[in-house]
Amino acid sequence: MKSLIKFILFIAIFIIPVNSFCQINVNLKKKVVNQTNSRVNQAADKTISKGLDAAEDGVTDAVTGGDDKDQNLNKETDNTSDDGNKSSDSGNTTDKASNGKSSGQEQPSLQTYSKYDFIPGEKIIFYEDFSQDAIGDFPALWNTNGSAEIVTTNLFPGNWMKFDCREAIWTDALLTLPDNYTIEFDVIPVKGSEGSMSGYSFRLMQSINPKSYDHGAIPGKAAFCMSIEYFGRPGYRTYINSDEGDGLGLSGYKEDDALKQKEGQKYHMALWYQKGRVRLYQDQNKMFDLPKAFTVAGVKMDRIRFEDGAAMVTNVRIAVGAPDMRNKLLTEGKLVTYGIYFDVNKDVVKPESYSTLKSIAGILTENPDVRVKIVGYTDSDGADAANLDLSKRRGSSVKNELVKTFGIDASRLESDGLGEGQPIAPNDTPANKALNRRVEFIKL
Repeated sequence: MKSLIKFILFIAIFIIPVNSFCQINVNLKKKVVNQTNSRVNQAADKTISKGLDAAEDGVTDAVTGGDDKDQNLNKETDNTSDDGNKSSDSGNTTDKASNGKSSGQEQPSLQTYSKYDFIPGEKIIFYEDFSQDAIGDFPALWNTNGSAEIVTTNLFPGNWMKFDCREAIWTDALLTLPDNYTIEFDVIPVKGSEGSMSGYSFRLMQSINPKSYDHGAIPGKAAFCMSIEYFGRPGYRTYINSDEGDGLGLSGYKEDDALKQKEGQKYHMALWYQKGRVRLYQDQNKMFDLPKAFTVAGVKMDRIRFEDGAAMVTNVRIAVGAPDMRNKLLTEGKLVTYGIYFDVNKDVVKPESYSTLKSIAGILTENPDVRVKIVGYTDSDGADAANLDLSKRRGSSVKNELVKTFGIDASRLESDGLGEGQPIAPNDTPANKALNRRVEFIKL
């Protein structure tokens, strides 16, 4: 400190011009000491504040549904309406609602998904954001031989199904799944009952008992099981429980440290099932690609379940059919897409929208005379005016990404939003609301 003060005094005496220095009528040494101390204190205060902020941000597993203290700490204001492709948005037009960052984590750039080739199915057949369930209840569309409850968090918007058990939680009704479909969900690993992250498993399976739990280490007739171990390593296993399928099971792990899941962080998982081929994605990364995962006739999955660990899950979306974007846009004149994602209360295009936008940009690049209008839509939750404004901002954001990221001439694009107008399904269930939350490309 003394050396610093002497250095500043030296500069003041020999560097400041004499005519300026002579006008100083204060005790220079005292002034320098005071200001130096002040700056050091300010720097220390900033460092301490950053440390405290980081500590607060790390508390991601404190969720409502626990004791009153946790509920008061983490409960968010429930002002949501439509959410784009997830739960619901308020249509809030404040800076907070449009700053492009999801609660609790940095918004990654769209370009980071440049190798992401996942395109979600076109027709939604199952959607679950737990918005119809009361906080603290077990979700109505699911069943369990263990336990789970609906919670909210202070860092991630929406309702989440939290489980901490060595049992399973499964879709109560069987799913009717074709040869080609996609499954997506958001997940946050959390502490288990032992006080640390315990991992979890996700299973896509063909059930034996349509009304109850298929038990055992290899339950059901067949399954693809993704597991996250207690230290975050992703792995998978496939099996077919029949004489014909004996010996055809596959298994593997991903040893890349960058792909290990961490406690309290949110991940977007996507699975693409295509005539026995299984591809699994985590955020922008394709983790596993099994071209011949199921080669035996008669394997037809009909249920999903979460099990064996502790995690929070939401935005479970199952959709069928690869969209024929070229034909719909160029021939039919309108393309409806559910593959463009937004966070709750946000109008910023999420990075996992990259593949859908890339496909649309490719069509526009190959057909330079085509002009399109981009129209955003919401569901009916929330105020009409707020939803209208949100849909317009989202339409504009999609246009901007096509121009900025994919080089499409802005003069070929228009944007608009119609809010909750022109619904294509009743706004009575999470699945139907998800159908109404969409982006349309209309050929001009």
